[in-house]
Amino acid sequence: MALSASSSPSSSFLRGSFSSHELKAPWIHSVRLLDQCSVPRDSYCQKFLVKPISAEQKRSDSVVPLAATIVAPEVEDRIETEDYEKLAKEMEQASPLEIMDKALEKFGNDIAIAFSGAEDVALIEYAKLTGRPFRVFSLDTGRLNPETYQFFDTIEKHYGIQIEYMFPDAVEVQALVRSKGLFSFYEDGHQECCRIRKVRPLRRALKGLRAWITGQRKDQSPGTRAEIPVVQVDPSFEGMDGGAGSLTKWNPVANVEGQDIWNFLRAMNVPVNSLHSQGYISIGCEPCTRSVLPGQHERDGRWWWEDSKAKECGLHKGNIKQEEVAQLNGNGNGAEPTNESDTVTDIFNSQNLVTLSRSGIENLARLENRREPWLVVLYAPWCRFCQAMEESYVELAEKLAGSGVKVGKFRADGEQKAYAQQELQLGSFPTILFFPRHVASPIKYPSENRDVDSLMAFINALQ
Repeated sequence: MALSASSSPSSSFLRGSFSSHELKAPWIHSVRLLDQCSVPRDSYCQKFLVKPISAEQKRSDSVVPLAATIVAPEVEDRIETEDYEKLAKEMEQASPLEIMDKALEKFGNDIAIAFSGAEDVALIEYAKLTGRPFRVFSLDTGRLNPETYQFFDTIEKHYGIQIEYMFPDAVEVQALVRSKGLFSFYEDGHQECCRIRKVRPLRRALKGLRAWITGQRKDQSPGTRAEIPVVQVDPSFEGMDGGAGSLTKWNPVANVEGQDIWNFLRAMNVPVNSLHSQGYISIGCEPCTRSVLPGQHERDGRWWWEDSKAKECGLHKGNIKQEEVAQLNGNGNGAEPTNESDTVTDIFNSQNLVTLSRSGIENLARLENRREPWLVVLYAPWCRFCQAMEESYVELAEKLAGSGVKVGKFRADGEQKAYAQQELQLGSFPTILFFPRHVASPIKYPSENRDVDSLMAFINALQ
């Protein structure tokens, strides 16, 4: 269960001091009442006046100016240049509360929290605890779960804020759906759909900001997020001033583990998305997100049909190192590391396993009446998912020895990948096929459960 963490919060979360911003002022929802100002109303104090909710907003491609009941103080047009690498090192041991306070203090109304509807609600709670005004925006892709939309409404009411929603361009979405259908990402990867529904709307939002706050954590995706700093110059997007270096990215919970996030949320009685209680940990769009089994990593529930080492939609593509990008093909699935293809150690080695060549599997696929049924795994020896199932597959081969079911393997990466994709239903590694005796077409194993018992149940049902 996603909520099985201990109920006692980690002390590292609350070690930040409130001395510089003691919460003694009266509160309206999540924002402090500002001290009365003796300066005339047309001077600096006027910046803090509440804008009428019904006032017509000027149309803009950036996020809407209002996100909380009271607008945050504006920062000066010119922001002094700062060494963010140095600042990141200085704040490496700082609590999330201290990092959030620093970010809001520095950028005022020119910074906003990116809220996905998942456990990054912790960011909103930290922002509230600083006592400073804050803004929140979210990307509505049009494909979110109903529970996520309900959660957005709950958060707005709980904190007394208005989330600033960004939407994809309707013409771009229409063109994609008309030309490729509603679920093209299952066939050619998620990158194109994410680019239209998430990346481009995010780019428009960030053009109206000088900084943004994300819920990235190092433990979320060891392949892409293990080295994220608590603050950085955004490597991928531009801010309102335009050009490289015009946007700063803050990651207050970068060094926090997922279980500690949940300890904090429970200790502070923060509302959470009801999908979490159904086994969802990392939550994205409905067609591309599913619950995970106990022991699985949270990112295994995202784009599960792909074997990408970099499970990112593009919002945080700056996390991916260039050498890792070079190993990904156009649809985001894991491509063979060309510099290792000749030296990588082979897997699924057993006297009970038949190694099929290209001509061997072509002949097997061509037969309409086979004397024996076959179970064949299409694999790549460098694929960590293939490596993870090696022990169970070898054990299965031993169990089936002499049973009349042949067990084989076909290396389907490199030069064989295009053939396997076109003729053998290869979508990701590993792909497991059962070739019945009297049926021409192989049957693809549909489950992610690759233990011996699950594979045996699959075979027994088709013999």
